[in-house]
Amino acid sequence: MTDDRDTAAMGFAGRVFRWLGSPTGRACLALALVLLVGFVFHADGAFYKAGTHRDALRQTSVYGILAAGMTLVIVTGGIDLAVGSVLALVSVCFATLTIHWGWSAWAAVPLALLIGALCGGASGLAVASWRVQPFIATLAMMALARGLAKYASGGMKVSTAVQEVDGAYRYVAVPAVFRAIDTRILGDNVPVVTAIFAVCFGLAWLALARHRWGRQLYAIGGNEEAARLSGLPVVGAKFAAYVASGLFAAVAGICQAAQEQQGDPEAGAGYELLAIAMVVVGGTSLMGGRGGLGLTLIGILTIGYLEKILSINAVPEAGRLMLTGVIILAAVLTQKRGR
Repeated sequence: MTDDRDTAAMGFAGRVFRWLGSPTGRACLALALVLLVGFVFHADGAFYKAGTHRDALRQTSVYGILAAGMTLVIVTGGIDLAVGSVLALVSVCFATLTIHWGWSAWAAVPLALLIGALCGGASGLAVASWRVQPFIATLAMMALARGLAKYASGGMKVSTAVQEVDGAYRYVAVPAVFRAIDTRILGDNVPVVTAIFAVCFGLAWLALARHRWGRQLYAIGGNEEAARLSGLPVVGAKFAAYVASGLFAAVAGICQAAQEQQGDPEAGAGYELLAIAMVVVGGTSLMGGRGGLGLTLIGILTIGYLEKILSINAVPEAGRLMLTGVIILAAVLTQKRGR
């Protein structure tokens, strides 16, 4: 009887260790460690308050939208460094359309989404059709979109202070769409931005896990040449992945403008780093072909809570950036060891 119990215990321990060695296990362990840090360094009990967790989800939502689109690209073995700059461009354009030109949300939102899709499509065209390395293609788009954002805004924030021809300023009301996005629902408990993130994430999950296109992306990331020889539409599938990433960046840009009540050409700087960190920490391989949105969600919560814990403990931004870089490196090294 004792031997049977020992054998069962060893079998259970083996299953636990195997699970911890899997991408899901490693991602869950990282999230558990971050939450443990929050319970220890709770900033005089701030981490125990429901408002802290609600604010953490709200602050993470924009990054999470970017990470959802980034997952689609990384699964193919690519990368999208332009999402932060596309966010800034869309933020500036959306604020200009709604605040300065008085467009309704029904006209401004589709145009803003189109701008993001065009930026993503340009990157996808370079990567899929012209065979440009994703790093180079999206780096070029990152610079181009940031330049367009500064050009469109004149290098200034697009706010409710509108400059007249004579140089004087007049103040206009915050557009209704801004107030609608920057509010809470369900008894004032769930930010609308978080609900938008949930919808975007759900759509990305359905596309990747339940649609034929998602299977094509996995096949391309696993072995692009084999996928091509198998007759899969490699060019079209990869192009669509970058278009989707641009669309998600546009949604994030709209949310960013609404939350800040202005369009900032400097917005989104470094957001691509956080989006990549969320995907990689979740366990999606940078080599492509492995991972998914479920893992990315764990990564989003891990990085989001880490950012919130560092914030409530007044850790300076320089320290946060350095820690994020270390986390990305550690996650990649863990992936290599887990192969």
